[in-house]
Amino acid sequence: MSTIAAPASVPARMGWFSRAEAWLDNKGKGAWIAAMVLGFIFFWPVGLALLAYMIWSKRMFNKSCRSRMMSPKFTAMRSSGNAAFDAYKNETLRRLEEEQENFEAFLERLREAKDKAEFDQFMDERAKTAKESRETEDA
Repeated sequence: MSTIAAPASVPARMGWFSRAEAWLDNKGKGAWIAAMVLGFIFFWPVGLALLAYMIWSKRMFNKSCRSRMMSPKFTAMRSSGNAAFDAYKNETLRRLEEEQENFEAFLERLREAKDKAEFDQFMDERAKTAKESRETEDA
């Protein structure tokens, strides 16, 4: 988000577009999106123009990949600066990964056992049906 001054401190010599841009920048990306949606609702070319301007000025995609990498799901990979804690964290993560692998292997064995039981049941029913049909033919 840009650090442009609030509209009250924007010089009067600036045009209405510059003042509106500064006001929207001050409010954040949500204000830009709301303005674009309202533009589409009231007069679609205005919404389209705002969308084009947001993309052209990079307001739509102003977050860098680095800021996404620092999101909570990636902070586990970052060093805390404390060697003892980092060693503990790495050991805990390694242990959790091992437990996850063991659990996934257990689930795979469970699925295989279930599949085998279902297949054996099918084969038993098929053999029983075949035996009954042979007995009916013999009679």
